[in-house]
Amino acid sequence: MSVSLYDLSVASHLQILGGVANVLAKGEEYAGTGNMNLQEICRYQLREDMAPFSFQVISVWHHSLNAIAGLKAGEFSPPPKMSGLDYQGLRGLVNEAIEGLQGETPEAINALADKPMLFKMGETEIPFTTDNFMLSFSLPNFYFHATTTYAVLREHGVPLGKMDYLGQLRVNL
Repeated sequence: MSVSLYDLSVASHLQILGGVANVLAKGEEYAGTGNMNLQEICRYQLREDMAPFSFQVISVWHHSLNAIAGLKAGEFSPPPKMSGLDYQGLRGLVNEAIEGLQGETPEAINALADKPMLFKMGETEIPFTTDNFMLSFSLPNFYFHATTTYAVLREHGVPLGKMDYLGQLRVNL
């Protein structure tokens, strides 16, 4: 079986984005019982030197929808500053990413394979191919931030399990 750039990127993003959407919905439901404050969660940091929960969700959005836009443009940068997003705004970003990626076709994404790609952060520029950017940079970041989103809510008592995180598995039926 060969794996395509579409399979590695869009299909993988959509699976985990579905899981993150589910995790966020369960977090909101749990907060409705009075056991968690959603405003506080948005600002919560696992450690002092880590970005807050809101940044984790923003990064899930950025390393999915915007990573695909970066593949098309041949250039990717860190996420924009998005201060002031509340929990609903974060859920909206995840839904935006899902909707945007559902419109991508395997043919369009696979046509981007092995093209030059540049990561730019200020004066720093790191050259990649589209495939290596996705496999060695963007997907690891995407999974890190999705996992951290899950972990913060789990730590605060939201009843979550691994299947909540995994989203819809791509089973061979």
